[in-house]
Order: sequence, then structure tokens, then C-alpha cells
Amino acid sequence: MIKVIMPKRIERRLESELKKAGRNEIGGILMGEHIGENTFEIFDVTVQSYNGTWVRFVRQISGVMRKNLNYFFSKTKFQYRRYNYLGEWHSHPSFSLTPSSQDIQTMWEIVNDEAVGANFAVLLIVKIESQSVQGNVTLYVPGNPVLKGEIVKGGDYT
Repeated sequence: MIKVIMPKRIERRLESELKKAGRNEIGGILMGEHIGENTFEIFDVTVQSYNGTWVRFVRQISGVMRKNLNYFFSKTKFQYRRYNYLGEWHSHPSFSLTPSSQDIQTMWEIVNDEAVGANFAVLLIVKIESQSVQGNVTLYVPGNPVLKGEIVKGGDYT
């Protein structure tokens, strides 16, 4: 099982963005640090706050995403084994935190796309519930079934 740690600073940022988006779905990419066996800490996130409606989020691949990744790699001194693309995130403000069939299809496309070059990808689905950010993590590894992960909200470890 994969464990994904969500530091307070990331939780606060997501909460702010989710409140701004209201009932519309938003999302972005997760950049993470490998901190232990099957354990990753979310280091940074991008936010795509457009192209979402109350029923779906449409992921846009753009130069902005690549620019954000390049900045992240530069900031982490190109230590790819330690810091790298972790996966995707988006919100389900009106629905459960369970990935939809479209979510699952998109994640399989990402991990099977040679241009992406990911050995795996995490999908974090979030929403504000009971006045705090709640999340669900699933893991996609080529040739394996979808695996449930664990989200751990907590302090900053970096």
C-alpha cells in the first residue's frame, strides 16, 4: 500500500482553492518527495481552476504544467529519484471521494503513456467535508489492479 502524506501547508492551499471553486471541480498535478518505503510526501501541487463544472473536471495538458514541473525539478536540484511527479489530484465537491470510471480511464492513460514516463501515478480526490479537507488516494501501476492508498494529514516533514 502506498502512503501519501499531505502536509498542513498543502492542506491549507487545497482548502483555499476548493473554497474559491465552490461546487465546480478543480484539479492539478501532485509533485512529491519519496521519504520512505512506499511513502511519499506531497511537496507541491499545481491548480487548474478552469474547465471544471459541478459534474466533471477536464484535465488540460499545457505548457504551464510543463513549466511548473521544470520549476519543481530545478528547485529540488534535479534529484529525480527523491523528488518527482507523483500523480494527479482533483475535487469531487458534489460526489463521493471514489474515482469515477472516467477518472480511472484517465489515470490508466497517464501511466501507459510513454511520453509521460511515469512508473506509477497517484490519484488524490479531495473535497471539503465537515469543514476540513478530506481525501482519498488510489494508485495506478501498469499491469496491476487499481490499489487503494492511504492519505495521512499532518505536519510538514520537509
